[in-house]
Amino acid sequence: MEWHDRIGRRLRLKDLHTLQTVAEVGSMAKASLRLGLSQPAISKAITDMEHAVGAALLERTSRGVELTECGRLLVDRTRVVFDEIKLGVTDIVQRSDPAQGLVAIGTTEPVTAIVTEIIGHLVRRYPGIKYHITIGDRDALEHALRQRMLDLAITRWAPLPVADDLSAEVLFRSSLAVMAERRHPLLRSRKKLKLAELMQEQWTLSPPDSFLGRTGVELFRRHNLPLPPTTVTTISIYMRLNLLASSRFITLLPMQILRMRSSSAWLRALNVDLGDTSAPIASITLKGRRAGAAVRLFQEASREVCKALVGVS
Repeated sequence: MEWHDRIGRRLRLKDLHTLQTVAEVGSMAKASLRLGLSQPAISKAITDMEHAVGAALLERTSRGVELTECGRLLVDRTRVVFDEIKLGVTDIVQRSDPAQGLVAIGTTEPVTAIVTEIIGHLVRRYPGIKYHITIGDRDALEHALRQRMLDLAITRWAPLPVADDLSAEVLFRSSLAVMAERRHPLLRSRKKLKLAELMQEQWTLSPPDSFLGRTGVELFRRHNLPLPPTTVTTISIYMRLNLLASSRFITLLPMQILRMRSSSAWLRALNVDLGDTSAPIASITLKGRRAGAAVRLFQEASREVCKALVGVS
C-alpha cells in the first residue's frame, strides 16, 4: 500500500496527539480527563493507528499503559512534528515583530546568575519577550533538549561521544572552588591549602552519578584522593548553600555562583590548590532544530554579556 493511502489518510495529527498524551500520563482514564475525550474514543483512535502502521503501540501493565518499542518510535517522531509545527506558527507570528515570543531556557543553579544578567540585558531592549526557566542537573537539561522541551541550555559543558546530537557555543570558562561561609575557620588561614587537608571537614556534595558529582569525583581522583566522607549528599545546590550558611559545612561549586546577589555577601572561596578545573560554560542547542527570532536575540545577548566574563575563574 502506498504511503498516502496507508498513512497519509489514516494518521491524523489529533490521533497522534492523543497517543502522545496517553504516553505522558500513563493511563487512558487520565488522558480522557486531559483531552476531554471519552475512553472509547481514545481506544478507537489508538486501535486505528495500530492498524495503519501494522504494529501494537501500547501495552497494558500493572501501572496502566506503556508504549511498546514501536510506540516509542512513533511518539519520538511525533514530538518532532509537533515541535516543527509550533516553530512554524511562531515564525509566522514573529514576522511582524521578532521581539516577542517565548524562550525556554535550561540552566543549572550556579549559572542562574549569568542567565539573570543576560535576561536583564535583553529585557531593556525587547520587553515583549517572555522566558521560561528550567533549573536542573546538566544530564536532565540535555534530556529536555532532546525532548524539545527547551530551546537552549546554558551550563557547564563537557562533550561526550553520546552528545553528538547537541551543538555547543562556548560563552566563557569557569573554574570550580571549595566554598564556605565567610566566618568558616578555614578562611582564617592565609596559606594555600591542599585538598588532602580538607578530607576530615564536614562536606556536602552532589551525588556521584550527577554531572557535578562526576566532576567532583574526577577532581579528587586527579589528586589521588577518594571522595571525602560526605555528611549530606544532595543534588540541590540551594540546600547545600543553606547548609553552608547555617553551620561549618564546605562544598564544591563553580565560581560563577559568587555572582549571585543572594550568596555573594556571605559566601567565599577557600584558598585551595585544586589545579586546573576550568571548563567551558556553553549555550547548548539541539542540532538541526531551527531557532526562532526570540531565541536568536537571546543568543546574541548571551554573547554580549559573557564577553565581560572572560577571565572570570
